Amino acid sequence: MSNDSCTLERGARSVAFTAAPFFVIAAVWFLVFGLCLSLICLCYCCCRREPYGYSRTAYALSLIFLILFTVAAIVGCVVLYTGQGKFHDSTTKTLEYVVNQSDTTVEKLRIVSDYLAAAKQVGVAKVFLPSNVQTDIDRIESKINSAARTLSLRTADNSGNIKDLMDSVRLALIVLAAVMLVLTFLGFLFSIFGMQFLVYILVIIGWILVTGTFILCGIFLLLHNVAQDTCVSMNQWVQNPTAHTALDDILPCVDNATAQETMLRSKEVTSQLVNVINQVVTNVSNINFAPNFVPLYYNQSGPVMPTLCNPFKPDFTDRVCSAGEVDLSNATEVWKDYVCQVSASGICITTGRLTPTFYNQMASGVNVSYGLYHYGPFLVELQDCTFVRQTFTDISRENCPGLQRYSEWIYIGLVMVSVAVMLSLVFWVIYGRERRHRVYTKQHMADPGRGFEGDKHT
Repeated sequence: MSNDSCTLERGARSVAFTAAPFFVIAAVWFLVFGLCLSLICLCYCCCRREPYGYSRTAYALSLIFLILFTVAAIVGCVVLYTGQGKFHDSTTKTLEYVVNQSDTTVEKLRIVSDYLAAAKQVGVAKVFLPSNVQTDIDRIESKINSAARTLSLRTADNSGNIKDLMDSVRLALIVLAAVMLVLTFLGFLFSIFGMQFLVYILVIIGWILVTGTFILCGIFLLLHNVAQDTCVSMNQWVQNPTAHTALDDILPCVDNATAQETMLRSKEVTSQLVNVINQVVTNVSNINFAPNFVPLYYNQSGPVMPTLCNPFKPDFTDRVCSAGEVDLSNATEVWKDYVCQVSASGICITTGRLTPTFYNQMASGVNVSYGLYHYGPFLVELQDCTFVRQTFTDISRENCPGLQRYSEWIYIGLVMVSVAVMLSLVFWVIYGRERRHRVYTKQHMADPGRGFEGDKHT
């Protein structure tokens, strides 16, 4: 197993352990409160006895705590709802950025493929690229299209899976916030008005919901830590890129061999196109042929035109243009001055070295060469996965702070809701008991002879 895999496995275990306390709390709450509910029901059914006097302090404190925990639960629901909205928006923007980066890379790959395909059609004075170069173009075109398709599909699938997960999480959190809000409000209302039967029903429902909420706390703490670890991993990957990591599931690099061959073939085609054009310039346009040298003769005259600068040496390393050469970026503008006007038979009738037809053919070749040369830096970035590094850098700087902040909001909201509703359940029961004792005491003071039977009808 590689060091990266071991590190990821240890990190996953470490992240999982951070959520364990909430799972333990959920289990303890479910068992202990369930046992308490069972005992209360047992005592109520089998050991019913006459209520005794109540304490005003206990009644007031139970009411105060009930109000406080109800307000806390409502605030927690608001924090939870707001946090999930912000988190979903931040996640969506991050995914859109990743997909956009992938789409941009795919589009550039396809443009390079189109330029290579166009290069096969370029011909100047019936001089075309060598057949072996055209064969190389066919082969690399297939690889480029395959790489572009793979990158597009993997990014779309991964982002789609993450989006589906985030949508499900968002829906679950919205439903949870709404249910807890309604539960808290109804529980408070029923407690205040002494609807004990309905209160006990809500207590049972709340008992189960609080257990689930504690479990969600653990899950979202896990998600929060995973988001943090992913952002840290992005920073580490940017500093020390590795061939294969878990981050490949977010935005995969293009196959290095394909990227290298694409860059090599683009340089080869650029260089060969320049050679084709320069052959015509040197051997046709700049020579004053006699009229009997048809079809090379078209009455060339005037100053000789400059040759095109080849940006690459024979080994495809960068080359500096020599004096008297024109650059790919402005060759078509310079050569316009060497175009003559032609007769119906295609012979120059004014001074010039190029007929409009030859000029258009050369311009087409220059445009393809310049296009391939222009995308050279992109192919270099593709080779060393710079586009992924830049994407992760931008996400780490622009998106990670928001993702971490809003996932923390959700985590805090869940904890607030869990604890507040848990304590509200307890005080629903306590306040109901104190209220019942208070009502009984008042009735007993008003009519000492009524006893317990009188209280049954309150």
